[in-house]
Amino acid sequence: MNNRWVIPDIHGCSKTLKSLIETHIKPSRFDELFFLGDYIDRGPDSKGVIDYIMELQKKEYSIRLLLGNHEDYCIKAWDEDKKKKKYFGLSFKTKVQSIWELHGGKETLESFGVRFASEIPEIYIEWMREQRLYIELENYILVHAGLNFTIDDPLTDRFAMLWTKDFKVIPSKIRNKKVIHGHTPVDLEFLDHVIKNKTYNFIDLDNGVYMLNRAGYGNLVAFEINSGRYLVQPNLDY
Repeated sequence: MNNRWVIPDIHGCSKTLKSLIETHIKPSRFDELFFLGDYIDRGPDSKGVIDYIMELQKKEYSIRLLLGNHEDYCIKAWDEDKKKKKYFGLSFKTKVQSIWELHGGKETLESFGVRFASEIPEIYIEWMREQRLYIELENYILVHAGLNFTIDDPLTDRFAMLWTKDFKVIPSKIRNKKVIHGHTPVDLEFLDHVIKNKTYNFIDLDNGVYMLNRAGYGNLVAFEINSGRYLVQPNLDY
């Protein structure tokens, strides 16, 4: 049986991602790699993360990608920057870009060697635009942040799928499947407990790869759906 690996928020940590995949996962062409979004921001090499995943796609590995809230903000900053008017030949940051920079966008721009969002090559923005909001498998719903179970169909709330931090799963609303998500960092002890305790109807895989000064955090995790095992790669980018 092929392996099916789920990898959460990478946040610009390209060396960490590369080691996780090449040293630990070592995928075959028959394996599947599911990414939960937030490839960019905070870490030092957002461009490198995207380039690496693009290269895996070119080599025809089975890659399935979800959109994260950080990509969503990058796209908005790029769009707004494209539309802005220049005054006296001068270019100023848009409000959207200024807010994005405060949440890690500054590091993303630096990784591309640019000052303005619209200077990011369009191929990267289109790569982000093509990503999905959720992936439904036999027993799981994969989503970046979570789902809004206060409505009849949780899979219709785009904002919740990208941004929610607090939700209570109602399995009957998602065909009695378990939610696998990232977005909200949890420590390794809790992550291990949730994976091993089958009574939970969610698995949060985000261990805050960029949170190096906090005990129990600072790793990139990969969860294998078929076996229920997981791998931990400590951050190598700092």
